[in-house]
Amino acid sequence: MTTRRHRVVIVGGGFGGLAAAKALARVGVEIVLIDRRNHHLFQPLLYQVATAALSPSEVAWPIRHLLRHQNNVRVLMGTVIGIDIEQRHVLLEDGEPEPFDSLVLATGAQHAYFGHNEWERFAPGLKTVEDATAIRRKLLLALEAAEREIDPDRRRALLTFAIIGAGPTGVEMAGAIIELGRASIRGQFNSLEPSDLRVVLIEGGERVLPNFAPDLSDYALAALRRMGVEVELGQMVSAVDAEGVNYGERRLATHTVVWAAGVAASPVAKWLGIEGDRAGRVTVGPDLSVAGLDNIYVIGDVASVMQDNGKPVPGVAPAAKQEGKYVAHAIEQKLNGQTPDPFRYKHAGDLATIGKSSAVIDFGFTKVTGWLAWWLWGFAHIYFLIETRTRIFITMSWLWIYLTGQRSARLITHGDATCARPLEEVDENQRSETTTVSGLASRRSRNQI
Repeated sequence: MTTRRHRVVIVGGGFGGLAAAKALARVGVEIVLIDRRNHHLFQPLLYQVATAALSPSEVAWPIRHLLRHQNNVRVLMGTVIGIDIEQRHVLLEDGEPEPFDSLVLATGAQHAYFGHNEWERFAPGLKTVEDATAIRRKLLLALEAAEREIDPDRRRALLTFAIIGAGPTGVEMAGAIIELGRASIRGQFNSLEPSDLRVVLIEGGERVLPNFAPDLSDYALAALRRMGVEVELGQMVSAVDAEGVNYGERRLATHTVVWAAGVAASPVAKWLGIEGDRAGRVTVGPDLSVAGLDNIYVIGDVASVMQDNGKPVPGVAPAAKQEGKYVAHAIEQKLNGQTPDPFRYKHAGDLATIGKSSAVIDFGFTKVTGWLAWWLWGFAHIYFLIETRTRIFITMSWLWIYLTGQRSARLITHGDATCARPLEEVDENQRSETTTVSGLASRRSRNQI
């Protein structure tokens, strides 16, 4: 008689879910990993896809390929719509329920518009490959439209790019857009000059990179302004539409807005029938399990985990990976009749890049800024990339950009012929494609993963 193996279902193929699956490779369990996409995304470099420094294939890899050597895992591409706790089933939108003995929920975060979801149409966030390619397309189309525009006010609006939120994503996007625009314009457009480009970074707080030490925030602010980024601090956004942004008492005319101001957890709390925190995260215990549900673990951006110092574990990739590995070990220990030690987060440092030769890093015991920080930031990201081939390609892309300023992924997709039409008309007529791939996924993400 064959004994059925313990069945671990992991929902989410991001950093946490993938780390958990890999850490269970040599444990005598059966693993099912479910994700609504077929790829794992290296999200920290997604902004470089949005600004044409890297192609999508350099920051995303098929989950099946990454786990191809692991015999105890089965990968399913599917959309989760809920959890049947009593029956121990994961409910799928388009298939039979998946039974589990242990469940790991690592579904990540989604964009949060602070009660103004209507802004999403005009101010896309940056969480998926589809988001990045759509933003890249809009940035490049704006330059093409500005080349043909004869009305000075409309041209100024086309060449104005607004980023809302000055955390790491907002700061990195602002610097990268400046570099992309100037590299694309110089010597390649007849009627545009690099000085025509305007990037405005809008932040409701009093400093950029608010989670960093104040002196590093000051350095980043000065570096952004040297690059030509207009930084507006202490300014709350009150409206976003097709023609621009209202913030404070001002109106900014722009056709391109990127949202980097906030995130909310995916609907795991709703699936479990419990109350989440203000961001929708699930509060977990010392072993990262849900209170009263010791076989269900929540990790990554969707979990609220407190450290011994009373501060929450940050929602960063290293934290998710540590949690994934810990949960795998905790499952193994429980199967062996042992009690896991509490989870302990080891902070690896805060990193943010500002331009192609400027960054800030806080390791806790020391701080690094400028050119050296940029190279350390690059090495850190290359180290965490999954495949050797990808590390080589990204290194070559960065060196090319560093030496020449040129970006190799400046392609306008979904039909280049559409560039001849006005920007709003292109956006409206192409919305069916975006809705099918990205918009639908964004809408589903509010209730499904």
